[in-house]
Amino acid sequence: MKLSAVYRSPKKIDTYLYVSKKDDFSKVPSALMTQFGRPQFVMMVIATKRETIAGIDSGDFIAKLEKEGFYLQLPPKVNSLLQAHLEAQKVSASKR
Repeated sequence: MKLSAVYRSPKKIDTYLYVSKKDDFSKVPSALMTQFGRPQFVMMVIATKRETIAGIDSGDFIAKLEKEGFYLQLPPKVNSLLQAHLEAQKVSASKR
């Protein structure tokens, strides 16, 4: 059974930090901790009882957690309708 503590960032929306031991951030780079802000505990999760965790396969998650000592879950990329429109305008202008 592989447990992981989950923390949310007060600075970055939908950004979560997973560590092997509750309140042990010793393996998390200080630059990341500065950007992340003071971690706010959310819950403990059992990674081995899930197919996916933090948006990835639980086997990959456990491997990354064991190798790095932490896992950072970033929010999904949001498609910008404005950016898509501007790119479409560039393509149509180049065809003229």
